[in-house]
Amino acid sequence: MTAKRAKASDEAPQERPYILEEQIGFLIRRAHQRASAIFEQVMDGFDVTPVQYAALAKLHDLGPTSQNQLGRMVGIDPATMFGVAGRLAKRGLVSPSVDPNDARLVLLSLTAAGREAIEGMKALGPVVTARTLEPLSEEEAETLIALLGRIG
Repeated sequence: MTAKRAKASDEAPQERPYILEEQIGFLIRRAHQRASAIFEQVMDGFDVTPVQYAALAKLHDLGPTSQNQLGRMVGIDPATMFGVAGRLAKRGLVSPSVDPNDARLVLLSLTAAGREAIEGMKALGPVVTARTLEPLSEEEAETLIALLGRIG
């Protein structure tokens, strides 16, 4: 894409016509659709959404963590995190408890079933990434991941 970026004053560049297929939001949405479809194929049988997977994976990394902190770490707003935690608890994958140091906080912990499930899913995680990035060279894939990390 050769169009100049909008200035800080939010002026739209007028040099080229607006082409939807060149817009970052459109392209990210399409890439997300691809990654989500591949996630569903690879993770078939685990019956979790990508958001639930992210919460379980981070909880596996951290150990018992407050629901709010976990939500912040995986980019989930508090209301959505409340629902995600509730659904995961209902399925027996996480166990909520009151933080002994601060009764206002809900701690989430993986159950044995949650640990087993996320370990199986994490083993397949690289397959999702590899298939999603398949159209790119290794160098392009590394660059894309680095750039997305900078804007996310």
